[in-house]
Amino acid sequence: MPAHSYLIGRLKGNVAFLRDYASLLSGSAGRLVLSLAYFVAVANGLTVADFGLFATASATGIVLSRIAGFGFVSPLYRTATRRPRLIGAYTAGFLAALIASLPLVAIAATGFFLVFFDGEMSPAAFVAVVVAEVLCWRMLEVVVIVANGMGRFFVGAVIVIAGSAVRALAALLFVGLADGTLFAWSLFYLGANALSMLGAVALCYPRRRLRWTPHLYLARLRDSLSVAGAEIVFYLQSELDKLLVLSIGGPQTAGIYAILMRLVDLTALPVRSFNTMLVQKLMRSPDLLATWRIRWGIEAGIAAVSVAGLAFLGGVLHVYPGALGKNVADAAPLVLLPLLVPAFRNLVEYQSELLYARGRTTIRAAIMALVGLVKAGLLIALLRIYADETQWIFGLNAVFALLWLGSALASYTALDWRDPRRSPSATLRAAPQPGE
Repeated sequence: MPAHSYLIGRLKGNVAFLRDYASLLSGSAGRLVLSLAYFVAVANGLTVADFGLFATASATGIVLSRIAGFGFVSPLYRTATRRPRLIGAYTAGFLAALIASLPLVAIAATGFFLVFFDGEMSPAAFVAVVVAEVLCWRMLEVVVIVANGMGRFFVGAVIVIAGSAVRALAALLFVGLADGTLFAWSLFYLGANALSMLGAVALCYPRRRLRWTPHLYLARLRDSLSVAGAEIVFYLQSELDKLLVLSIGGPQTAGIYAILMRLVDLTALPVRSFNTMLVQKLMRSPDLLATWRIRWGIEAGIAAVSVAGLAFLGGVLHVYPGALGKNVADAAPLVLLPLLVPAFRNLVEYQSELLYARGRTTIRAAIMALVGLVKAGLLIALLRIYADETQWIFGLNAVFALLWLGSALASYTALDWRDPRRSPSATLRAAPQPGE
C-alpha cells in the first residue's frame, strides 16, 4: 500500500473515531447535567440517612442487574457489532436468559435485604428500587448497548439523555408533590425507570423478528457466563463500599459517603464514553495498546480528567457550599478530601474494560474478585481505625491507590500474556464468531 494511501486511511479512521466519540460524549454531557439536577433533588428531598439507604439499595440493584440475563448481553453486543442481521435471534436468547435468571435474582435480593437492609428500610421500598435497576434501567442499557454496537452512537446518546431527563423530572415531582419519605421516592423512581425503558424499547430497538435458535446460544454459553461472572464481581467490588459503610457506620454515615461517591461518579461519565469507543477499536485491532507509551498516556489522561472534574465540583462547593442544596452543603467541606479517588476508581474500571475487549473475561473476573476482597479489607480497617469522618474520607485516597496498583499489575500482565499456540491477533479470530 502506498504511504499516502495508508496515511489517508489512518486519518479517516481517526476522524471517524473522534466523530463517534463526540456523539457519545454529547450523551455524557447531557447526562452529566441531568444527573446533577437529579442528584440535587433527591439528596435534598430525602434526609441524609434515607438518601444513604436509597443509594445503597440502588447499588445493590446494579449488582443484581448483572445476574439478570446471565451475561447474554455480551454476545448480543458482539452480534450488533459484527453481524446485525442476527440481532433478532440473539434478542430471543437474551429474553429467555433474562426470564430464567429472575428466580436467582430474587433469591440474591432477599439475601442482601436480610443482611444489610432489614430494619432500616421497608421491603416494599427495597423491592421497588431493585426492580427499577434490574428490569427497567438495565433493559434501557441493553438498548443503548445494541445501538452502540451497530455504530448508532447518536441514538444511544439520545436514549441516555432522555432516560436521565425522565429520572430528573421524577425527582423534581417528588420534591414538589410527595411527602418526602423513602417509600414514596422508591415508587417515583420505579415509575421513571419503567417509562424510560418502555420508550427506549418501543422507539429505538432495532426492528427484527425474534427467532429461537438454541444452537447459537449454546455456542455462546461459556462466554456469557464468564462475562456475567466478571460483571457481577466488578460491580460488587465497585459498590461494596456503600454496603460496608451502611453496615459499619449506619445510615447517616452511609448518606454522607453516598453524597461524596455520587459526585465522584459524575467524573466517570466522559471516561465511560471513551471506554466504549476503545473497546470497539480493540476488538478490531488487538495490538492498539502494544506500547507502554500509549498505555501510560491514556491512563494519565483519564486520571487528569477525573481529578479535574472533582476539583471543579469541590471548588464550587468550597466557595458556594449551598449551591447543591442544604444536605449536600453539610458534606461540602469533605468533597476535596478524596481528590485522587476518581482517578484511581476510573482507571480500575478502564483496565477491566481492556480485559473484556481482549476476551480475557475469566481473568477479568478473578482480578475483580481480588480487588473486591482487598477493597473490603482495607475499607473495614479504615472505618475501624478512624472514627472521625475527615480522617477516613482522606484515607480513601490511599485505599483506591492500592487498588489501582494491584489492578494495573494484574491487568497488564494478563494483556501481555501470550498463548504459545496462537498469536495475539489469532486469539481474537479464534474466538467463536456470531452466527457460527
